Amino acid sequence: MHSALRERPVVRAPAHLSPPAAAAPATLELEGVARHFGGVPAVDGVSLRAPAGQITGLIGPNGAGKTTVVNLITGILHLTHGRVVLGGEDVSRLEAPQLARCGVARTFQNIRLVPDASVLDNVLVGFHRHETSGAMANLLGLPSARAESRRLKAQVMALLERFGMADLAQHRAGALSYGHQRRIEMMRALATRPRLLLLDEPVAGMNDAEAQSLAHIFRGVADEGVAVLLIEHNMRFVMALCTHIYVLASGRLIAEGGPDAVGRDPRVVEAYLGT
Repeated sequence: MHSALRERPVVRAPAHLSPPAAAAPATLELEGVARHFGGVPAVDGVSLRAPAGQITGLIGPNGAGKTTVVNLITGILHLTHGRVVLGGEDVSRLEAPQLARCGVARTFQNIRLVPDASVLDNVLVGFHRHETSGAMANLLGLPSARAESRRLKAQVMALLERFGMADLAQHRAGALSYGHQRRIEMMRALATRPRLLLLDEPVAGMNDAEAQSLAHIFRGVADEGVAVLLIEHNMRFVMALCTHIYVLASGRLIAEGGPDAVGRDPRVVEAYLGT
């Protein structure tokens, strides 16, 4: 394999990844959120709070309903009951594109990139909603459109530099390692300049060094005022990173609190290990 494609640790954490000044930081609140499939509750009465500027954890065994909660927050699934509130506004009935415009961004359990496109183009997709040039201006190649294209590509390169991947900008995304592809997906989410960032198992399959480099990045994102909700199976990673943790089992919250309290809770131990 070409040396440029080998996995490397991230050496720089991103700085100044906050949303634009016009988009104030926003706290996420779920109020009795439920989703039933054919009368069977996949998620039942979940309430949680993910404050702006903090990393909040959502954990639970396989099948607990964690990804269903994320899909409800992001408008992929519709609520059966309850409310989703972002920055004090009820966004429960908004569709996924509307929520993206409100500053909601996510990553997925399964990486969703355009594998034959370059790293630069995959991340550039995230900046799309911030474009001001119209389709006609781009089609005609007007100076304003060309200037904006240069500006957005410069922002992509700055983001790649912060993730230690600037030299891979023109590489095909699908040819890179799993860890690099994960980072591309995260950069694309950050390129939207979110107020709320939902991370669905971002370090699955990574070793400790890779996970720690991402932990440094996530802390930097939260420090910029973004509300981060982390869904993850790596308990050590969650305990070291999160301020407050919620625990799901069979679609219901069974515990919440700080890392130490949650780690000692017998209900949490039973959910993961059995009686």
